[in-house]
Amino acid sequence: MSTVQAITSLEAWSQHLSSLPPTTLLIISFHAPWAAPCAQMATVLSTLASEFPVTEPLSTSWVSIDAEELSDISETYNVTAVPFLVLVRDGQVLETVSGSSAVKVRNAIESHAKQTASSGLAQQGQTTNGTNGDAAVVDSKNGEAATEDPEKNKEDLFKRLGDLVKAAPVMLFMKGTPNEPKCGFSRQMVAILRENAVKYGFFNILADDEVRQGLKEFADWPTYPQLWVDGELVGGLDIVKEELASNAEFFKPYSIKASGDAAAAS
Repeated sequence: MSTVQAITSLEAWSQHLSSLPPTTLLIISFHAPWAAPCAQMATVLSTLASEFPVTEPLSTSWVSIDAEELSDISETYNVTAVPFLVLVRDGQVLETVSGSSAVKVRNAIESHAKQTASSGLAQQGQTTNGTNGDAAVVDSKNGEAATEDPEKNKEDLFKRLGDLVKAAPVMLFMKGTPNEPKCGFSRQMVAILRENAVKYGFFNILADDEVRQGLKEFADWPTYPQLWVDGELVGGLDIVKEELASNAEFFKPYSIKASGDAAAAS
């Protein structure tokens, strides 16, 4: 039976890719150790992998990658959330699944595992997104069909936003990414979090206009960046600066130095 192999270095990743026949369906699971839904997804994928025998040539290959530790690989596949699944054949992305929906993951894998290499390539670029457990790194909801009921759409969006703001104890909704902020305020917020060794998740609101607009109403806060702590809105850059001015240990409970954790979410 197949198993999920952990890829822990760029060298190991390159070696693995070069070893695969062009017909192999590569199942890549991106995760982050701090995101609870990823543990659930790891169990789902381990169970699914066990249902696929090891064949010659290899029909499926299952790997897991820490989206933050190997950010170069994450960027290659436009990883926007954890857990985040990418299905690849012969170097071509067939489908992505964002979120922790076991049903969507199973359906995607089984669908492409049954296809030949040529039919699989014809599906390049198809995207499926879930709403359970979406978290930063960041999240995207590309191509998901909307219902015709505006109230239902809003209800679904607010549920999604409620999950997103709780995706990590400290969540930053910003323009761009920590490595490439797209506005000065976001850049300053990232600098503050790093100066205080805060372990945080982030969401690039430029990657998803639905979230960008919806979070303004959900939070009753019209601008970005927005910082959320334990699912509650702290505010923008000025508010965060005021909090630190009045309480220098505001971020202490979320500091890597305080927890002894070695790796930041950024």
